[in-house]
Amino acid sequence: MSAGFLFSIVIAYFLLLLAVAWKTSKNSNNESFFIGNRSSNWMLVAFGMIGTSLSGVTFVSVPGAVGASQFGYMQIVIGYMIGYLSIAFILLPLYYRLKLTSIYGYLKTRMGMLSYKTGAWFFIISRLVGATARLYLVVNILQATILDSFGIPFWVSTLIILFMIILYTFEGGVKTIVWTDTLQTTGMLAGLIICTIYLLQHMNLNITESLDAMRSASLSKIFNSDVNSKSYFIKQILAGAFITLSMTGIDQEMMQKSISVNKLKDSQKNMVSLAFIMVVVIGLFLYLGGLLHLFAAQENIAASGDALFPTVAVQHMPPAISVIFIVALISALFPSADGAMTALTSSFCIDIAGLNRRSDMDDKAKKRFRQTVHLIVAAAFLLLVLIFKWIDSKSMIDIILRLAGYTYGPLLGLFAFGIFVKRRPNDKLVPFVCFIAPILCFLIDENQEAIFGNFKIGLELIILNALFTFLGLFIISKKVSIAELEQDSVH
Repeated sequence: MSAGFLFSIVIAYFLLLLAVAWKTSKNSNNESFFIGNRSSNWMLVAFGMIGTSLSGVTFVSVPGAVGASQFGYMQIVIGYMIGYLSIAFILLPLYYRLKLTSIYGYLKTRMGMLSYKTGAWFFIISRLVGATARLYLVVNILQATILDSFGIPFWVSTLIILFMIILYTFEGGVKTIVWTDTLQTTGMLAGLIICTIYLLQHMNLNITESLDAMRSASLSKIFNSDVNSKSYFIKQILAGAFITLSMTGIDQEMMQKSISVNKLKDSQKNMVSLAFIMVVVIGLFLYLGGLLHLFAAQENIAASGDALFPTVAVQHMPPAISVIFIVALISALFPSADGAMTALTSSFCIDIAGLNRRSDMDDKAKKRFRQTVHLIVAAAFLLLVLIFKWIDSKSMIDIILRLAGYTYGPLLGLFAFGIFVKRRPNDKLVPFVCFIAPILCFLIDENQEAIFGNFKIGLELIILNALFTFLGLFIISKKVSIAELEQDSVH
């Protein structure tokens, strides 16, 4: 199939996104950009959040990683489910009670302005790095399969894609993204199902036979019982739970969609539904990964890791399936960037610049400020994608989850301390605690063998990071009365 035809598919898909954006961004303002006027349909939010939670990393890296880790990722997914349920019944009631536009507003009422700013900055760093890593992966695949044939440099490809995202998020923000994410999730899941069916038919296998073949090829093991391994199942489940609490529950991008739903009960339905859907969907991605490895062995395909699925889909499947793969891939691309750009813009405007509190600016000036920030965020995306291109890792999902341990850990510690401890930290010292905790984790990570011997710490590094933050906050805090805490929750 020609690169020109595949490129026309990308353009057609983008025009569809623009049409949705034009329809949903009419009469938009800062309130609709930040939280969708709190009128989003919970079912649309739940379905769209599948695409945001998965992104191109899950679409490509999870199937590709089956050759190295079999179905071990399902251990983390079990933890994800625990995390989603905790968000539904612990964090969401808190956010709705305080009527937050930015969830980091909680830190201001509970601890102080510097704690609030620190939490917001850690989110900005975390989401900026994570979202650009996801974006890099998909742009890199599009570059190899389509854009290289036109002689377009990688940086130009990234710039064009970011420009596309700016066009359909510039006005509507969350109000638009709730709808575009729904469209994109549909495209991604359609690609997953159709590619799975094709591989089964091509290899003349039914589901039972394929699972037997995966078992024989040592591709389907889920649980690791070696307590010293980084992949030990209890470590992975705990890590999954805390990663979800961090990357969803205290992440402005994910939560601004949930709190855009009018009622707490409906928002909780969204989160509980997402918990069960994610187990099924990621299970299907792992199953597809097993099929891809069986197919690669049968056809003597040398590709592995992140390159396996694109190679099979574009070079070894019928043209119609290749088109479906490209549609699914770009459906995975846009949710990983559009929501992040919107959330980063929202967090900087509200949390760092205090746009909602500015009485010296009228609505037009505030809108211009927000749009300027949106463009600056896009420029930061471009820079970081180019850095990831320079690093050029074979498995981006490992990098993303590892970085999350360092950047989200302090956020998790801040929220845990605020929710579970009846003490108030010295606000001026909070930033120091939050920056020291990741440094301690890095030193431990680099000297694991000397400290723990054969015992290895993996993704549960995020728990250790949060614990260091929590203990540091406890040391610099003093006890406060229940009446003072209740006053915090009111304000």
